Amino acid sequence: MTDVTEIFASEVFNDSVMRSKLPKATYKTLKETVEDGVPLSLETANVVASAMKDWALEKGATHFTHWFQPMTGITAEKHDSFISPSDDGKIIMEFSGKELIKGEPDASSFPSGGLRETCEARGYTAWDPTSYAFVKDGTLCIPTAFCSYGGEALDKKTPLLRAMEAINVQAMRILRLFGNTSSNHVYTTVGPEQEYFLIDKKLYEKRTDLKYTGRTLFGAKPPKGQELDDHYFGVIKPRVSEFMKELDEELWKLGVLAKTKHNEAAPSQHELAPIFTTGNIASDHNQLTMELMKKVALKHDLVCLLHEKPFKGVNGSGKHDNWSLTTDDGINLLNPGKAPHDNLQFLLFFCAVIKAVDEYQDMLRISVASAGNDHRLGAHEAPPAIVSVFIGDQLQAVLEALENDAAYSEKKREKMLTGAHVVASFSKDTTDRNRTSPFAFTGNKFEFRMVGSTLSVAGPNTVLNTIVAESLKQFADELEASDDFEKSLALLIQKTIKKHKRIIFNGNNYSDEWVCEAKKRGLSNYSSTPEAIPHMLEQKNIDVFTAHGVYSETELRSRCEIYLENYAKTINIEARTLSDIIKKDILPAVSKYVNSLSEAALAKKSLISTVDTTVEEALVSKLSSLSAQLYAEVGKLDIAVSKAGEHKEEIEVFAMYYRNEVLSLMEKAREIIDELELNTARDFWPYPTYGELLFAMD
Repeated sequence: MTDVTEIFASEVFNDSVMRSKLPKATYKTLKETVEDGVPLSLETANVVASAMKDWALEKGATHFTHWFQPMTGITAEKHDSFISPSDDGKIIMEFSGKELIKGEPDASSFPSGGLRETCEARGYTAWDPTSYAFVKDGTLCIPTAFCSYGGEALDKKTPLLRAMEAINVQAMRILRLFGNTSSNHVYTTVGPEQEYFLIDKKLYEKRTDLKYTGRTLFGAKPPKGQELDDHYFGVIKPRVSEFMKELDEELWKLGVLAKTKHNEAAPSQHELAPIFTTGNIASDHNQLTMELMKKVALKHDLVCLLHEKPFKGVNGSGKHDNWSLTTDDGINLLNPGKAPHDNLQFLLFFCAVIKAVDEYQDMLRISVASAGNDHRLGAHEAPPAIVSVFIGDQLQAVLEALENDAAYSEKKREKMLTGAHVVASFSKDTTDRNRTSPFAFTGNKFEFRMVGSTLSVAGPNTVLNTIVAESLKQFADELEASDDFEKSLALLIQKTIKKHKRIIFNGNNYSDEWVCEAKKRGLSNYSSTPEAIPHMLEQKNIDVFTAHGVYSETELRSRCEIYLENYAKTINIEARTLSDIIKKDILPAVSKYVNSLSEAALAKKSLISTVDTTVEEALVSKLSSLSAQLYAEVGKLDIAVSKAGEHKEEIEVFAMYYRNEVLSLMEKAREIIDELELNTARDFWPYPTYGELLFAMD
């Protein structure tokens, strides 16, 4: 039986390991760097590097790598061994402070959005001491930031670290105004829930579309989907349970606080949720989680699909980003307490978030934009592309009372009585939950439900931290200039509620009525990535990120280009994959079936001229007609893809072309393919069906 307390963080160079391995003076200096930003000397780095190397060697490591998160959305590694030649012709194992602090990977082959030319190859990885090093696959992994020779951020981590510091600075200003002199730092805490699919590896290997694109580009709806809701929270299948058990253990070894696991709504869909930790580490841990999900699945002859919409017609996968603010001495600033109407500090922080979401709803939408997530948002299985905030009935009543200078009638917590006397009664929450909301307050945190399952949570949290920092800055500026803090505070909260209440919606976000209502309120609705991304460069967005030092204007422009180019490339790969499949597999397979039907009909007629061959003739006619239609559609698709290059110089036009022209032709081809699948005998159809993929483990 696994001793979790024994294996947890056993592969992590964490605080307890550092305390035992480092000299007291070195440990103290390193803590000052982590907690207070005190510059780290090379002398101290050398001592840390030596201890880190010795510890890694004890764990069986032979190499080290600067583990970073480029704009590809996944992690990157360049491995170097610890070996160094000695005078006697043998080797010694060395690792210096200089190697710990800085690495130099090639920066020309990563997405840069024009920040780097191919001939400008130099880039740097810089140690992030706020995230612990760990050993993985015999390699010491050192979490690092990644920047260009000119200092521009080429990764997801650097802007996140900047944004975390920005919100800390502004939140501390607010706390000091409330007389808090004990807290010294405010951290964003994050708990990203990760949804995913597991399918049989042998079936996966027969699906070219899954291998190249991560999603099925065709597939007829099976007789059973998720209509009975019998998979959600259902008994976990033994094969999946074994995978989950090993995944937990591997994550625990790396210090990942994997907590909850269960079946999700769609067949073969599951979820893992961790305990909250600081935003930077949560982002690192989520990247490790996705990597290990794929790796561990293969050991069980399974494949983990992280795409937002791998199967049409069943729920896709998201990554609910649970976000809160906590001080270094344990105060959750978004905890309303027992009397939220009297908790003015909570209300001010709460209103800061409401204001930020309203003013920068476009940036929150942009932060979750991707070709994969476009299939999920607004599909009545996930929030719409319209950003709004759910706050619940209790806080709605509190805000309305404050807005109108009215008395608030506190709602007492009721007892939940089931009617079964053997079941103990318990206190009922004052507010229901709303799973249709894109941004919901869930008791002492906000849950950003729009994030796609493949996305790094660093991006959404960078945006969220920055825009809330801006709200807090404006609040602090106003309150610090006031002669009457309490009066100004009450007026500020009231003013904020009146100005930004349009973003609050507690109803059904899936309904058509809400779409109309949101439009009346002036809320943005960017249904696709190419529509959303260009708004990143609106002046207000450039201003807020540059003001807080999170992104320079150049870095923002580079990301705009990277995201649009990535979208176009994704659809291009999907279109070319679909074309290849149609011409090399589907049309030949259907032709063989038609030929078999024709031969069967002719054989029948040769025996008995009056025999009924209606079935064969009808199928031959239908399949031949559909094949001809599909052949015509794939021709159109090929032409559209070949013409896409004509728009490459204008990146916004280029991405929109793929969205409007190429994607629509792919969908038309898919409709025909799915009809062909339904009418082609199983022995002739060249690919595993949805029914086989989704129910292989039943």
